[in-house]
Amino acid sequence: MTRVLRDDASPIQSLELAISEDEVADLRARLRATRWPPEVDEVAGGRDPWAAGMPVSALRELTADWAGFDWRSREQEMAALPHVVVPTSDPAVSHIHAVHVRGTGPAPLPLVMTHGWPSTFHEWHRVIGPLTDPAAHGGDPADAFHVVTPSLPGYGFSAAPTLPGVSPRRVAGIWVELMAALGYDRFGAHGCDWGSFVTSLIGLDHPDRVVGVHMGMVSLGAPAEPGEATEADAAYKARVRAWRRHEHGYVGIQGTKPATLAAGLTDSPAGLAAWVGEKWSTWSDRDEAGTPLVPREDLLTTLSLYWFTRTIGSANRLYYESQRDPVVLARGQRVEVPSGFLLETAGDQRADGRNRGTAAVPRFGAPPRRRVERAFDVQRWTETTVGGHFPALETPELFVDEVRAFFRPLRQQAPREQALRGPTRTTEGTA
Repeated sequence: MTRVLRDDASPIQSLELAISEDEVADLRARLRATRWPPEVDEVAGGRDPWAAGMPVSALRELTADWAGFDWRSREQEMAALPHVVVPTSDPAVSHIHAVHVRGTGPAPLPLVMTHGWPSTFHEWHRVIGPLTDPAAHGGDPADAFHVVTPSLPGYGFSAAPTLPGVSPRRVAGIWVELMAALGYDRFGAHGCDWGSFVTSLIGLDHPDRVVGVHMGMVSLGAPAEPGEATEADAAYKARVRAWRRHEHGYVGIQGTKPATLAAGLTDSPAGLAAWVGEKWSTWSDRDEAGTPLVPREDLLTTLSLYWFTRTIGSANRLYYESQRDPVVLARGQRVEVPSGFLLETAGDQRADGRNRGTAAVPRFGAPPRRRVERAFDVQRWTETTVGGHFPALETPELFVDEVRAFFRPLRQQAPREQALRGPTRTTEGTA
């Protein structure tokens, strides 16, 4: 499904995307042969049509779009970026895939960007250009980054763990090794969803390796001091409880029986589309006209990457491993490196008072900043009223501005010149 272009003189290899025509044809045939379940008319009963999950009518539309999706065109766009495969010393993860784009500017800052679930490295494709070459996108060349966007272990083209125990904390250590292999001994880090956990743990466990950590979600919490709870704390906890009542089912199954779920999702593209597509519809935002801020092609690309690499099961397993290696801050412990947050707001925090996702699912939104400052050295805090769980896809201009602004005062902390190691394309092999 991919080809590694080997250079025997370097442990870092180039990766060439090459999904076979047989695999593309098989996907389309499976989609067209889907067995459909009976549909309940939720609207006739006065309920939200998405309340019980993705309606069959919506899934029919999504699978029809997927069957007609021009994978080759998107594959060519992704192939235009430099993909690398980097070996690791972790006994459970043989190699990590990443897109590695070197910046254009006087002193680009290395930046590792970590996606979450149910997403892939493709989540960053709209922001790589502006971050690596700001001058070409109307920005200041002094804001350039060397961007590294790895695939989490078991996601996409990274190796699926062959042994248990690959938790977000362990991934944080792998990322430090990855960046060192690429020549970056000190760097910045950003992450959303699981990427927020990995990013915060780089800051907690490897503070000497990062100039700062920027996140799209708050992943660590410090113990509360007695008697300090406020009305804002109570409101936030109520929003979290409401969200869990509506939305937490996927966490329950992925955190306890991911292998059982993997069998169905790996064999049925319609099942995969429902499992992932429902979350994208619920968690992302829409404009005032109801048009999704995330283009359909990005969802179809994500589904295709999970399908062709057969990694939805290993991706889901990260929930299982996280529950077996939880990170709990001790009283007084926190992430001491500079930290920044770009957070979606809940409906009752918005000026119009509503969520604009597909389903009427409450969002828990941003916690009180004071709570977060017990766990992080918060240097930048932005709550946005537009966009949802995938800001780099939904509001890429805002995302780029925020990342640039957070890291701008931190750039002097990174070495001005860092070695840039990478592969040289020579003879061709397969993997």
